[in-house]
Amino acid sequence: MYVKDAIESVINQSYNNIEYIVIDGGSTDGSIEIIQSYASKISTIISETDNGIYDAMNKGLSIATGDIVAFLNADDFYTNSEIIQNIVNEFRNKNIDACYADLDYISRTDKNRIVRKWRSGSFNINRFKKGWMPPHPTFFAKKSIYNAYGGYNQLLNSSADYELMLRFCYVNKINVSHLNAVIVKMRLGGQSNRSLKNRILANLQDRKAWEINSIRPAWYTFLLKPLSKIKQYL
Repeated sequence: MYVKDAIESVINQSYNNIEYIVIDGGSTDGSIEIIQSYASKISTIISETDNGIYDAMNKGLSIATGDIVAFLNADDFYTNSEIIQNIVNEFRNKNIDACYADLDYISRTDKNRIVRKWRSGSFNINRFKKGWMPPHPTFFAKKSIYNAYGGYNQLLNSSADYELMLRFCYVNKINVSHLNAVIVKMRLGGQSNRSLKNRILANLQDRKAWEINSIRPAWYTFLLKPLSKIKQYL
């Protein structure tokens, strides 16, 4: 069960002022039993049927009371115990609304084997038109930004995180910084990349992310977005 790695990477953080909310979609694979075994170290546990990952994220967002919000999926985990302290320092030392960092994709069967390296680089709003986006599992934003601009659009399926970051960073031009560190390890197997069909559907959803925000991409935006992933393997 991968959820154990995710939970332990949060509860073992050196920074201890964390409101840890776990949303489980009514799982029957033994995950909830693992989650419950850590109940004393988790602020809130909700286990019920939902309408997918972004419904779960919105549910967690609606009850979060902290100043800064981040989302960590069950297959992912923080790389060391100082991650949250480093993120907090980034917010304290800079006038920012959000920050992001880098991540490694790892094998599903061997968490020490790195398969892809997502090095996101410094923030430049114009990079969105070149198909760029921050790695969502590394994205931390103030709760006030979610309150002002909204949560995840569940109609966009696998592109809801892309649309949210596009809305925050490109449309509303919030202050963003890049923390030059690998803070998350993410197991391969994301929904949008499981097949060519899923990749095509994700590309269509990416286009819709621009349309619903009444902004126009460059002609090459959606060509460069998948191509940009090639260098992650090098």
